[in-house]
Amino acid sequence: MINRLNYKELEFSEGFENLISTEQSTVQTVEDTVRSIVKSVRLNGDEALLGFTNEFDRVEYKNACDLVVNPTDLRSASEKLDPIVKEALQVSIDRVRQYHLKQKAASGGGESWSFNDDEGNTLGQIVRSMEKVGVYVPGGKAAYPSSVIMTVIPAKVAGVGEIVLAVPAPNGILAPIILAAAYLCGVEKVYKIGGAQAIAAMAYGTDSVPRVDKIVGPGNIYVATAKKMVFGDVGIDMIAGPSEVVIVADQSTDPDWLAMDLFAQAEHDELAQSILISTNPKLLDEVENSMRKLLPEMQRAEIIKKSLEGRGALILVPDLNKAAELVNRIAPEHLQLALNEPKQFVSSIRHAGAIFVGRFSAEVVGDYTAGPSHVLPTSGTSRFASPLGVNDFQIRTSMIQCSQRGAIKLSRAAAIIAAEEGLEAHARSAEFRFRG
Repeated sequence: MINRLNYKELEFSEGFENLISTEQSTVQTVEDTVRSIVKSVRLNGDEALLGFTNEFDRVEYKNACDLVVNPTDLRSASEKLDPIVKEALQVSIDRVRQYHLKQKAASGGGESWSFNDDEGNTLGQIVRSMEKVGVYVPGGKAAYPSSVIMTVIPAKVAGVGEIVLAVPAPNGILAPIILAAAYLCGVEKVYKIGGAQAIAAMAYGTDSVPRVDKIVGPGNIYVATAKKMVFGDVGIDMIAGPSEVVIVADQSTDPDWLAMDLFAQAEHDELAQSILISTNPKLLDEVENSMRKLLPEMQRAEIIKKSLEGRGALILVPDLNKAAELVNRIAPEHLQLALNEPKQFVSSIRHAGAIFVGRFSAEVVGDYTAGPSHVLPTSGTSRFASPLGVNDFQIRTSMIQCSQRGAIKLSRAAAIIAAEEGLEAHARSAEFRFRG
């Protein structure tokens, strides 16, 4: 049901590389399809957007205004929501807001700053919030209000002026919980659009959909490919791949807990990755037995089974140093440390999107209620990328003001460097400032 690897075996290196290798997910046919959609929406605006929406979502909207969700529907959905569910959403919203307010304060509050040097020059940075941000929320196979919260709230905390939310509505049906979450997060503009056409509409604008400065949020291969194509004309958060978790565990954690933690990741889709690493062979056996016992109870058992068979693994290592080595090579989206003394292990980790420390810190709380955004780097990109946060919704402009005395010193050195680079106009522009 799941792959078993042993660090000491000769076949380990090949098996491990096959396990973590990232296949080229954007096949040529997908790229061709997405390129055609993006071009059409860019050139034909609402007409193309309406046509693609009718085709892919199996609806018969007559004009572009049918794509817009009435703000009163957002409030109505919130009012009709089960009070228990509404309270849970509010807990998530409050915690995500609290975390990102702390994040903003820790980075200087997102304020502009400046200083004067010894020559009287003023140097600094102007920090501004983005004016418009587009948020994509998946809505094909299921409803994900958590994706609304985890993208909108950091943007709100950053001070973004306007948030545009796009969510597909197959057969014209839009989950009320998405509308309620949008209302509770303070979103006013929601569009019933999805796929590559939604990304193109937000990137280039149409008569009904405003052009945004940046697009964030998860999506399928068509959405990810479209985000990649429009990058440069608009900002994006990241190109996200299948979700993944690596768990490093010892005997202190119940095998049933670990099995369900692996299932929680695997049930996303068949390409999700769930890996458990341990120095204890008995624990790995117990977890595998727990998986066999618990799998028949799961609603998404077939998806879990395919995910674990294709990309899951139980890995035996001789010591925790080797476990850390493997974790850093994988650079996982989620790292869960189900260890008796987990804090000692944290300092060994260089690459991970989010670290869940201790056996009571299940990755699932990060998906919903812990506080940090669950939009995280995947597919090994935590080597150079970071979780979505307040800084992703701010722009920074360098500011330079030279005094007369300061300009002379700076210009002399600049002129010398420019001359060495063979840029005469640069050099003479600098020379004018100190020769008068």
